[in-house]
Amino acid sequence: MPAPSKSPLKIVAASIIILATVAYLALTGVRDNKSYYVTIGELQGMGDKAYVRHLRVAGNVAPGSIERAGTNASFTLLEQGRTLRVAYRGSEPPPDTFKDDAQALAIGTYGRDGVFHATQLQAKCASKYAPAPGQQTPATTATALPAATR
Repeated sequence: MPAPSKSPLKIVAASIIILATVAYLALTGVRDNKSYYVTIGELQGMGDKAYVRHLRVAGNVAPGSIERAGTNASFTLLEQGRTLRVAYRGSEPPPDTFKDDAQALAIGTYGRDGVFHATQLQAKCASKYAPAPGQQTPATTATALPAATR
């Protein structure tokens, strides 16, 4: 007795359904993770568009504005005379480089309350990695070595 053959139409239909499902998941995943980089000025000028987009906003942390509570923090970002209040609610505490006057990048959504609600936070402090005044950089140190040690 011969084995029943599968209809090519069923295989094609199943393949199309699987491909459509994978494509849908890929598109919605990309859309949900996509975030626009804006300055504080651009954010404040976006109008209603600012409330529906996932955004990234950068600025310098205003001195004395950091209020920590466990893994959460509230602070103010400064950028060219403009300010933005940020409420960070994340699963990890702010990074060690997150201090007064540090450059910070907040990733999240802008609320109608005028506060940026961040779920991710990145910070860097350029002065931490710059040479101290009067100290030589690695490039100038290399040229100052005697020829025998090069």
